[in-house]
Amino acid sequence: MQVTMTGAPAWAGRVNEDFVGALPTAAVLVDGAGIPGTESICQHGVAWYASRLGSSLLGLLASGPDRSLPVLLADAITQVTDAHRETCEVADPISPSAAVAVLRFSGGLVEYLVLGDAVVALERADAEPLVVTDRREVVISRSYEPAIEAAVAGSDEHQRLLRDLRANRNRPGGFWVAKDDPRAADEAVTGSCRATELTGAALLSNGASRIVDQFAIADWPQVMAVLASSGPAEILRRVRDAEARLAVTADDATIAYCQHQVSAAPSGGS
Repeated sequence: MQVTMTGAPAWAGRVNEDFVGALPTAAVLVDGAGIPGTESICQHGVAWYASRLGSSLLGLLASGPDRSLPVLLADAITQVTDAHRETCEVADPISPSAAVAVLRFSGGLVEYLVLGDAVVALERADAEPLVVTDRREVVISRSYEPAIEAAVAGSDEHQRLLRDLRANRNRPGGFWVAKDDPRAADEAVTGSCRATELTGAALLSNGASRIVDQFAIADWPQVMAVLASSGPAEILRRVRDAEARLAVTADDATIAYCQHQVSAAPSGGS
């Protein structure tokens, strides 16, 4: 498959805490997440975590298609956690975490995995795009938003609400992200379809998918059409324009677009 990748930090001078990479038969996007104070318990930071997790996952994907995507993600989480277990407080609730999206071509199938609020969009010739994401974190976070916004920033009540929200992470009935516990990978949304059904596919961080789910200035068929005609950079341009126009705080935004060659046998190049 042929993959076009574009990413941009939220603003100039900031490190992009997303990671994106591809192999001839796979693509990986990792959307790193941090909480104020993360630097006090992890000397590496969110960008390091996202990059290390994405690189580890690509390396495992390159080893062959015989293991499932959740198993590979679990192994990648373990590798990264082990890499900073001795120097950082990896189990602390505010240690770096990430959402993950993976696409893999294998044996005539396209397999996908989504953990957290990243997005995989699969463009089908005779149907609406199949859009895969994990809404659990969004749903739970929104239930806390009114109380958090009403509390005085930095107050005891504000801090209590944030702790309560974070306590939902990586636990039954809560939401799941890549962090220090490889068992989170078992909670990922997964599936597959025949490669011949697809004309294209995209992986998006939530900073890019907001063009649809937050700003509503395009629907998914329109997004896939723009990706096919103009590439990921045009989607990011429109996102930045909307952020400026609506006075919304910018976010890191990253897209990997896998062109229609995803429906053909791998050619050995990406």
